Amino acid sequence: MPQRLHLVFGGELVDPSTTTFRDVNAIHIVGLFPDYASAHAAWKREAQRTVDNAHMRYFIAHLHRLRDEEQAASATEELGR
Repeated sequence: MPQRLHLVFGGELVDPSTTTFRDVNAIHIVGLFPDYASAHAAWKREAQRTVDNAHMRYFIAHLHRLRDEEQAASATEELGR
């Protein structure tokens, strides 16, 4: 069974109704998690910690969805780089 990695990250948005970060260099990478439940717990912790800042948002990226295991690997990937 393939791993289902999740990335939790966040930062201050230009406008709370969009997903454009004010400063991409200041994005807070919370971490990579092996399952949705642990990613959600980390997301919730950070979201609650920053609840007083309406422009602050945290997200869960489903990294496993970026990869199609059925497709052949790229040349670089096959070399282990």
